[in-house]
Amino acid sequence: MKRLFTLLGFASLAFVASAQKLSNPTKSDPEAKKLLDAVSAKFKTYTSPQATFTYKVENAQGKALSTKKGTVSMKGNKFHVSMDGMEIFSDGRTIWNYDKSANEVTVNNVNEGGSGMTPQKIFTNFYDKDFFYKLNGTKKEAGKTLTEIELTPTDKTRPYHKVYVLVDKATNSIYSAKFLEKSGGRYSYTVN
Repeated sequence: MKRLFTLLGFASLAFVASAQKLSNPTKSDPEAKKLLDAVSAKFKTYTSPQATFTYKVENAQGKALSTKKGTVSMKGNKFHVSMDGMEIFSDGRTIWNYDKSANEVTVNNVNEGGSGMTPQKIFTNFYDKDFFYKLNGTKKEAGKTLTEIELTPTDKTRPYHKVYVLVDKATNSIYSAKFLEKSGGRYSYTVN
């Protein structure tokens, strides 16, 4: 269950993406869809999921700029994300982002029909209309065999152009997600 929340940071990031070409950019891989559907179906069985995660930011050369640990809790369309120096709350309609160091709160509306991401949206078939996806094979990490899925946003105006999701196929849960921005920056979430 905890691995499902690798993408949790989406709650704090209403960022959205820009597409690059796949071998056929208008079709998605049916095997990747099956795996994403299985992850989504498993997530929908939880009533109040929680997880801890690591959020890492890198420059274009892969040099780590910052690493933060965090937790996420969800119930229905509400969520709470806590990271070093930051608290993010949502009642399903509004998102409050509290920066402890600046003692400042930023308030935004949840964009229900738009491209903004929340933890709930990430695991409920968001990929069907917002991304093209394909399997990139398997790799070993942390003693697990993981399947990599490459997601390419369909909206070319988004700030990121690729998302790489590692799924533990044995448990149908997400292990990590890495976002590649057009500017060259990279950020990733890994479930601890």
